[in-house]
Amino acid sequence: MSGGIRFDSVTVAYDGNVVLDSLDLTVEPGEVMALLGPSGSGKTTALRAVAGFVRPASGRVFLGGRDVTGLPPYARGIGMVVQQYALFPHMRVEENVAFGLKARKSPKVPRAEIRTRVAEALEMTGMAGYARRYPRELSGGQQQRVAIARALAIRPGVLLLDEPLSALDARLRSGMLAELARLHRELPDVTILYVTHDQVEALTLADRIAVMDSARLQACGTPRELYRAPGDEFTASFVGNANLLPVTVGSGGVAFGGGELKVDTEGAAPGARATLCVRPHLVGLGEGPNRLAGTVREIQWRGATHRLYVEVDGHRVIADLRELRDPPAHGDEVTLHFAPEDATLLAAGVGHD
Repeated sequence: MSGGIRFDSVTVAYDGNVVLDSLDLTVEPGEVMALLGPSGSGKTTALRAVAGFVRPASGRVFLGGRDVTGLPPYARGIGMVVQQYALFPHMRVEENVAFGLKARKSPKVPRAEIRTRVAEALEMTGMAGYARRYPRELSGGQQQRVAIARALAIRPGVLLLDEPLSALDARLRSGMLAELARLHRELPDVTILYVTHDQVEALTLADRIAVMDSARLQACGTPRELYRAPGDEFTASFVGNANLLPVTVGSGGVAFGGGELKVDTEGAAPGARATLCVRPHLVGLGEGPNRLAGTVREIQWRGATHRLYVEVDGHRVIADLRELRDPPAHGDEVTLHFAPEDATLLAAGVGHD
């Protein structure tokens, strides 16, 4: 089954507790859509509704334009990779990869074609030299590659990835991100729904990100759109780090603490309360436009950068700065600044173009 995914007002409830609330979302054919959100936000439930592991209380799920809401998982033609790999320990790698093909009843896949598809999937995932090994003889990253190969062997139109990298260490995770990006380039027709709570994974892989919270869709857009111009405080804080400052809208800017900051307030009513979003890497140290004077409360060296936590008028402001030769110390008075065009005003009725 090829094509994209469409959620049409999908609601899922367990014992009367709504865990996915009226989800309307379309994943275009060939698109990578990341479902990003904290634990309990509904993202994994949405993926399981596509897979057929949960039945919606209301609404419909479509794959390639076909209503599959009532179909069992094996009839949906999807590939799925989960967090714990789920490899059969008594089967060799090649047998694990062939499992889905051998289990298919209709149409039955000929034995020769199974061998060909297994070889292709292992080659694609860089595991061709490990076909005769058992899962216990592989590293965590290699086991995850085998799980992906198994999902690809059935040549799915839709690939579901549920926190596939969360069990890997940082180095392996970085390598697997690069591999998944390469696979997507080689399989441009496969629609991918990728569930994660890791914003780096979402920003790296996804064509678009759907931000979930409290069982509902909060925002959806390209990584650049959501990062540069988030529409609400939750999205701003969950898609990247953000300084969120309470301000009052004025005629030519906003009031914060005892001063005024020059930012774009188009569409906002003077006197309205709003939140100003400024990304930490866009905050500079020293004199400049939109000065913020405060006290250093914490400083962290992160190799290529220093992160400063500065108390400004009772609010914490984070600045991510290129490694400083002579960084300030705890308790020092410093001045931060940011450019007007680097701030986004979050408030009802305010445009974020």
